[in-house]
Amino acid sequence: MHVILFHIGSFEVRSYGTIVAIAILLACGLTMYMAKQERKYEEHVLGLVIWAIVGAIIGARFWQVFFFEWHYYSTHLSEMFAIWNGGMSIQGGLVGGFIGGGLYTYFNKILFWEFADIAAPGIILGQAVGRIACLLNGDAFGSPTGSNFGLVYPPGTFAYDTYGDQPLWPAEVWEGQWDLIVLALLFLIKMRKVPTGYLFLFYNILYSFGRLMLEFLRGDTDRFAGLTAAQWTSLIVIVLALGCMVYLRLRPAKNSQPRGDKQEEPTPA
Repeated sequence: MHVILFHIGSFEVRSYGTIVAIAILLACGLTMYMAKQERKYEEHVLGLVIWAIVGAIIGARFWQVFFFEWHYYSTHLSEMFAIWNGGMSIQGGLVGGFIGGGLYTYFNKILFWEFADIAAPGIILGQAVGRIACLLNGDAFGSPTGSNFGLVYPPGTFAYDTYGDQPLWPAEVWEGQWDLIVLALLFLIKMRKVPTGYLFLFYNILYSFGRLMLEFLRGDTDRFAGLTAAQWTSLIVIVLALGCMVYLRLRPAKNSQPRGDKQEEPTPA
C-alpha cells in the first residue's frame, strides 16, 4: 500500500490518480471493443467517455464531500476540491458519469439505452480496477475484524489514522472481486439476447446489491437509520433499475436507428 508511488523531482506521482487513469483507459478500451462488436457508435465512444469523465469527477467528489464526509469537509472547506488526495465516491461518480453520458447521447441524437448496454461491461471493469486505487491509498476500508484476519494498513493512510494497526475487513478488495464477477455475469446475460437497456440495468442491480452487502463491513462512513449513505443509494438504484425494466418491457419497441436520422422511404413501384 503506497499513497505515493514515486517522485519526479519534487512532483509526487500518487497511486490513486495513476490507478484511476488506468481504470479509465481499460474501461474505454473495452467499450470501444464492444461497440465494434455491435457495429454501432464506434465513432462516439471517445466523445461519450470525455463527457462521462467530467460528470464522474464532479459527481464523485460531490457525493464524497456532501454525503460521506461532510462532517470533515465542513471544517476544511479549502480541501473540498483536492481530488488528488483521494476521496472520490464510486456511486457519485457513476451518477455523474451517467448524467454526462446521457447528455452526450441527447445532444448527439443517440439512443441512450443501446449505448448504455454497450458501455456497461467497460464501466464495471473500470470500477474493479479502480478499487485497487482505494487499496493503495488506504481509503474505502473496512471495520476491525476483531481477530488476526484482515488488512493492516501502514502509517500515512486514512485507515491507519482511523484504526491504527488493527486488522480490518478487506471491503474494497472484495468489492473489486465482486465487480469482476458482475462483469462475467454481464457477458452471460448478453448471450441471452435480453431487451435493449436490460444489460445496463442488470449491471446497476448486481453492482448495487454487492455494494449493499459489503457496506456492512465498511468502517469509514457514518450510518443513518442503521445504513450507510452508500447503502441507501444502492437501494434507490435497485428500485429505479427495476422500475426502468418494467418501463422498457411495456413501452412500444423503438427502431435502433439514432434519433434525427431519417429512414429512406421505399421507392414506389
